[in-house]
Amino acid sequence: MNANSTDYRIRAFQAEDMEAVLSIWLSASVQAHDFIAPRFWESKQGAMRDVYLPASETYVAEALGQVVGFYSLYENTLAAIFVQPNQQGCGLGSALLEDAKRRREWLQLTVYAQNVSSVRFYEARGFVPMGEQLDEHTGEPELLMHFRRTSA
Repeated sequence: MNANSTDYRIRAFQAEDMEAVLSIWLSASVQAHDFIAPRFWESKQGAMRDVYLPASETYVAEALGQVVGFYSLYENTLAAIFVQPNQQGCGLGSALLEDAKRRREWLQLTVYAQNVSSVRFYEARGFVPMGEQLDEHTGEPELLMHFRRTSA
């Protein structure tokens, strides 16, 4: 299955989406962050399930009855946005990000500086780097980025 931008719908996360969301998060995290050991991401699955996802406002993209991507907002922070690896490059990430931007006047996020493709993805969609910090969990440098909706 390979969705394009017209083959899916974005809807609110439901409890039965948890396993699919965790699977997407883990596989996409390992793929996108080859500079961090996979065991780090594996060790964070419980926290994602029990702490981060329940505390967030999460939306999923569904194609043919399957969850293929998601994003999570925590207040005005885009805390997560992930697309199933075999669905990447089809416009789904852009659609998820646009949906998130419609829900907030402004958003901030952090992204690992070494994750150049994601930094470019956000910059191309209106996010501006505002600073750099070290991720307390990995010690890796990350960029703080910001987006503010402009009024028409």
